[in-house]
Order: sequence, then structure tokens, then C-alpha cells
Amino acid sequence: MPQWQGGTFPIYKLGAELLAWLAPETASPTFTVAVPEPDRELVVEEGMAGRSELKKQIEAVWQIVNDNRPEKIVMLGGDCLVDLVPFAYLSQRYGKNTGILWIDTHPDVMTPKEFTNAHAHVLGALLGNGDAMLTDQVQQPIRPENVMIAGLHSPTDYEQKFLAEWPVRTASPAALREGNRLITDWIQTQGITNLLIHFDLDVLDPAKFSAVLFAKPDADAGEFTDIAQGKLTIEEVLALFSEAEAATNIVGVGITEHMPWAALQMQQMLARLPLLK
Repeated sequence: MPQWQGGTFPIYKLGAELLAWLAPETASPTFTVAVPEPDRELVVEEGMAGRSELKKQIEAVWQIVNDNRPEKIVMLGGDCLVDLVPFAYLSQRYGKNTGILWIDTHPDVMTPKEFTNAHAHVLGALLGNGDAMLTDQVQQPIRPENVMIAGLHSPTDYEQKFLAEWPVRTASPAALREGNRLITDWIQTQGITNLLIHFDLDVLDPAKFSAVLFAKPDADAGEFTDIAQGKLTIEEVLALFSEAEAATNIVGVGITEHMPWAALQMQQMLARLPLLK
């Protein structure tokens, strides 16, 4: 799903398309959600950028899911909001013992009151909190005790307040490195029988993985100073997947926020060359 409107960065579309190209071949059915080209500014409607377009795309995902009724889903994005429908569907299918491992530097629990970009609203909506257009998609909200955010650090004041009021588990990069089986203990304590894993690539250290927002090559000095940046390595994230896979049944995986800056630069350069433009 090459959705870019939830995060408002056009590069999300290219990022999703490259993920789909890079992913291993599969015999399972694959589908692409049609998304308009990012060739214009988005209108903020009722506090949400691109609300009308996002609503149509959400409906398109539901059409695919309802037509196929899959037992498991891999979603390649696009911004973080692409996981809303797959996770809502799988939560409804598998019931109250479903859990979410949210591998992300940010908790994505804001609402339009705090932030216009809907990719920062998605986990809150899966918990049943936030804008009605999003929460209406979630017939079986995830129990907050069944959510762990792995890789979180330096939350905003609003995020801290939310996490203090909702019993969501969190694990910082430092805590994850201590190797205390945090994922396994949480899964066993909560009796999670089916797990959804959201992997936002911005949880990765931008000095070691460059296809993330914070590695933007032409960023102004201090542009991202107030935003928490990823601190994990690819191997550390793979270890989280392995630990979760050994402890329970993984039924959904979402990979989001792929921002391939070098590929974008190449694409833009090629479009300006003689005989190619």
C-alpha cells in the first residue's frame, strides 16, 4: 500500500513500491492498493491532512480483506496508517487474546488535536481512542495490556500522559539490549495467542540505516532536533521478531515508513536527463 498521505511525505509511495519489489517472492495472493500520485498539497480536513483520500484508501483495503478473508497478512507501506485495517481485521478475527508488538521509536497515539498527520494516530485508534473515522474501523479494539511498544524513547508530553493513563507496556532500546526476554515474558503473562507486529523503520539508527526520515540528505541543521530518532540496529530488530516468533503465533506483519532517499535522488535525476525526461 504506497500510501503517503498519512505522513504527508511523497517519498512514502516510492518506498512502498521498492519494498514490494525487494520482498521475497511468494505463492500467496498479493494485492496493491491504488493510491493517487503525490503531486499536490494535501488539504487539512477536520484536523487531519488528506482525510477524504485516506478514507477512500481505507475502504479499498477493507474491500480486499473482506473479499479474501486471509488468515495472515503482510502489509508493505507507506506510512504507518497502512496497518490500521489489516490489524483491525486480524484483531476481530482472532479476538481478545490478540496482541500487538509495536516496534517503533514513537507510540503513534496522537489525535487530530495534537497532530494533523494521521500516521501518528494509528496505534491509538487500534486501542479505540482518537478520531471516529479511524476508530470506527476497529470493531475489536486491542486490550492495552496486550500492546508493547519496543524501541520507544523520549516521548512527548502528550505521549507520556497517554502512556501513563493506558496500561501499555514499553521497552526502551537500552532495556531491549539487556536481553531479559521482555517480549517473551509479556506474551506469556498476557496469554497472547496471536500476535501482530508493526515495524516502523524509523526505529533503526539513521547512522546505520539511511532509508529513514532522519537520514534525509538535504535536511536543515536542527530540523529533527525535537523528534526522537531510532537507536536500534537491523540485527536487534530481527532478534525481537525471532523472540516473538518463538513465543506465539504471528498472524500479521506491517513494515512502514521506508524512505529511500538515494533511490529518490536517482529517480529525479533520470527524469531530467536527455532522451529520458
